[in-house]
Amino acid sequence: MALQDKYAELLQAAANMGVANFSTAEQNGVLHVSGTANSTADYDALWAMYNKIDPNMASGDLMMNIEIKADIGARLKVTTETSNLNIRSTPSTEGEIVGKAAHLEIVTLLEKTDDSWWKIRTADGEEGFAYAQYLSPEA
Repeated sequence: MALQDKYAELLQAAANMGVANFSTAEQNGVLHVSGTANSTADYDALWAMYNKIDPNMASGDLMMNIEIKADIGARLKVTTETSNLNIRSTPSTEGEIVGKAAHLEIVTLLEKTDDSWWKIRTADGEEGFAYAQYLSPEA
């Protein structure tokens, strides 16, 4: 089975979501997929779909480099289910909690540390690292 066929559902979902700068290329038995998702929800959905097609990413035949759309200085919405989002001193769950951002609060992006942790500032001026999964571009 060709890799484009194996991952057709994921590729179609990315196209339907409007992933920006979406590209695919097959090289040495690995399908490389890249682009920029419009929200953390879209990003998470693509990774969940990947895990459904290839549980635990065991086959090693897909390299997915999907970023989340957000520019430094962008206003982001806290998209936790209902609780506050912890703001930490370092980009890790081991970091001390130095503040909290409320559910649906708007914060400012200061730095994209990596795909998982972003440095933010609340309206009250609290700064620190928050888990990017719970941050989405302000609609």
